Amino acid sequence: MSTTDRVTFRHVLLRPVFRELLATRAIVITADVLRTVALSTAVFSSTGSPLLAALVFGLAFVPQAFTGVLFGPLADRVRPRTLIVTSYLLTGAATGLLGLVTPPTWVVLTVITLVGCLGPALNGTAGRLMADVLDGDAYVIGRSVMSMAMSCAQLGGLAAGGIAVAAVGTSNALLISAGAVVVSAAAVRLLMPALPAVPGSGNVVREGLSGARRLLADRTTRVLLLAQWLPPAFVVGAESLIISYALARGFTTTAAGLMLAALPVGMIVGEFLVARFLAPDTRRRAVPALIALLGLPLPGLAFDVPVVACCALLAVSGAGFAFSLGIAAQFRDAVPEARRGQSFTLLSAGLMTAQGIGPAVWGGLAELVPIGHAIAFAGVCTVLTAAALRPALR
Repeated sequence: MSTTDRVTFRHVLLRPVFRELLATRAIVITADVLRTVALSTAVFSSTGSPLLAALVFGLAFVPQAFTGVLFGPLADRVRPRTLIVTSYLLTGAATGLLGLVTPPTWVVLTVITLVGCLGPALNGTAGRLMADVLDGDAYVIGRSVMSMAMSCAQLGGLAAGGIAVAAVGTSNALLISAGAVVVSAAAVRLLMPALPAVPGSGNVVREGLSGARRLLADRTTRVLLLAQWLPPAFVVGAESLIISYALARGFTTTAAGLMLAALPVGMIVGEFLVARFLAPDTRRRAVPALIALLGLPLPGLAFDVPVVACCALLAVSGAGFAFSLGIAAQFRDAVPEARRGQSFTLLSAGLMTAQGIGPAVWGGLAELVPIGHAIAFAGVCTVLTAAALRPALR
């Protein structure tokens, strides 16, 4: 494909359904991070427990493996607009309720867990929508734009969360979050066409279990799923140790924040460069190298390098997340079209579960060895994963 024929960011942003999905998802992700910051602050203020405050961040991941497998077919059987609007309204209602009353901590954690149940089907529907409305390389470029937008939304949510909680308090911050989600639901209802569902019948749970078994039994699909699950699990496990690492090194909290931001910034830059300048075939061939790039810089944190070098190493590592662009089209083409929604739901559920388990495993390791060595080991595991998957990906 020549440069003049290459799909650009502008091309995908002109696609109406994708444009509406991108805008509303960015708003909702920002609102979700704002909700998490506000609730974590509220829980810590009322209990003084860092563990309970940390659970606010992690509990939403817990049910996703189960709901993603059991209810995966909903992403195909339900009209995309209906499922997205319903999920947004339920999330907004739950967030608004937490802002209007001051429930016990166990109620807060229960609500967070229930909201997390909606994640896999919502992500699966978004993946199915992109695969349906973006063909060829436009799908890969669209994935890149969506990923960069979600990273920016997360960074914006973290910044907005701290500012909002300080300015208006946790309750009002929660109401702002709820309002943003409800506005997004209204925008989807008004702007997105009522695209059809895939016809289906029978028990959803039974179909979810059998469909997941079929997808995992297929060698090609299984390899592509593992390639998208394992590297992020290792790197997110390392990422969860960054603040502890920085404070143990005697860095300031500002420096710790800069280190924490370096990885997503590197991810945004890496995805932009790979999507913009590499042709589709080159992206596919570069997948093992980019997975290795995720891990290669991390052993550098085992040494007493200055904070600027730490940020640079983490940014380079983040750029390796662009490996997903080389897998995106392969995964879309490998799964049955009638089960695209379920396939993307399973992908999302596994990814979220892996990212939930990673911090627990690497946090436990950091109790036994120096934190820098635990981060380095995550990098080594990532590089070994790239080497192990290289023949299968080819």
